[in-house]
Amino acid sequence: MIILGVDPGLTRCGVGVIEAGAYRRLSFIHVDVVRSDPKMSQDLRLLAIYNGLVEKIERFAPDAVSIERVFAQENRNTVLGTAQAAGLAMLAAAQRGIPVALHTPTESKMAITGNGKAEKIQMERMVARILGLNTLPKPADAADALAIAICHALRPAGALQGGEREQHLTDAQRQWALASQNAARQRGVRRGM
Repeated sequence: MIILGVDPGLTRCGVGVIEAGAYRRLSFIHVDVVRSDPKMSQDLRLLAIYNGLVEKIERFAPDAVSIERVFAQENRNTVLGTAQAAGLAMLAAAQRGIPVALHTPTESKMAITGNGKAEKIQMERMVARILGLNTLPKPADAADALAIAICHALRPAGALQGGEREQHLTDAQRQWALASQNAARQRGVRRGM
């Protein structure tokens, strides 16, 4: 199963792509940051982020898109841009019929380190270790995107509650099996950093 993780942002939008294989063995495919120029008008910045996300989705054909859930921040402009970028990622995935999951930073930290309050450096080191990377992924937006993808591989149900989570988990397990079969058939995905 190919998972594309997105750390949304209006200036820098992290994109990380991993493959989750048998026994949840995870491997690195790609990491990058889609950028927009802060000097451009808001509409053109959003278009630049959207086009960059579409290019990544079309290039890597993910089976799922995992997006960091926007949470309240003190800076209203930052949270607005982050929410807009997250919406663009959801739209790009929905237009292609790709399932989307939202995960909080705390969920991601718990899934990767076992500590919901892990420091940034701990996360970067664990992401590198899990994916067998020789260097820490940089910049932080790229590392966060890989972390969100890893979180989804380990916690595919996302942020659902109670019975809804159980039903979705069953659906996710079916999707996982189908995606694994499809991935085994099509190995034409280009890999590289």
